[in-house]
Amino acid sequence: MTSDVSRDTNKNVNGSLISGVILSVLGIIAIAAPNFTTLFAETWIAAILIFAGFTKVVYATQTRERGGFIWKLLLSGLYIATGIMLFISPYTGVLTLTLLLGTFLLTEGTFELILAFKLRPQENWTWILANGIITLVLGAIIWFQWPFNAPWLIGTLVGVSIIFTGISRVMLALSGRSTLTAELP
Repeated sequence: MTSDVSRDTNKNVNGSLISGVILSVLGIIAIAAPNFTTLFAETWIAAILIFAGFTKVVYATQTRERGGFIWKLLLSGLYIATGIMLFISPYTGVLTLTLLLGTFLLTEGTFELILAFKLRPQENWTWILANGIITLVLGAIIWFQWPFNAPWLIGTLVGVSIIFTGISRVMLALSGRSTLTAELP
């Protein structure tokens, strides 16, 4: 029985290690080709919006008797139209998404700074302050370099995120492997 459990655990650890390495490589590729990655991410968002819009149409027709049918249809139309616009004009979509990201980070950074000063009497409040400052600076960098940063920014950020996900999987797998090795007689 113990052999089956350790074999299953070893398979999970190896699977996690392999997926972590694959994710890390994909992240490096995404950073190496940021314009392509940005366009891919923008197209993926367009597809999601169109799919969500058609899902909302189905929901609207299924719940027509509950009221708000016209509003549900208008909302689904908004989703579909936005997705189609992103497909038809991907560069404009990339510009818009980059500007939205910068705005989001500026807003989040401002709120984090406010929160930090509200939590000021507490221990370790400076971590929230640092997070707010970094987030605000990132938002400002995006805003002040827009539209020149738009073609590569989202792709680079996606790539960095994928790399860190891959590294975390590899580290968890190595930790699991060392734990498994330590448990074996």
